[in-house]
Amino acid sequence: MIAIIARILLRYGAGALVALGLVDADIASQIGADPDLLVLVGAGVALAVEMAYATAKKLGWAT
Repeated sequence: MIAIIARILLRYGAGALVALGLVDADIASQIGADPDLLVLVGAGVALAVEMAYATAKKLGWAT
């Protein structure tokens, strides 16, 4: 599931960079298909979720 989210985030991010004119469209295609970036973004998403849960638990929002 995290790989799917990571792929979506990378494609939207790459699309935004192309729209801003910061990245060529060919490079953006490579960004969305790079498995190493998928792993990196997936790990970042997992870390963000765990940090949000820890914060919610600390503030008493989660049991």
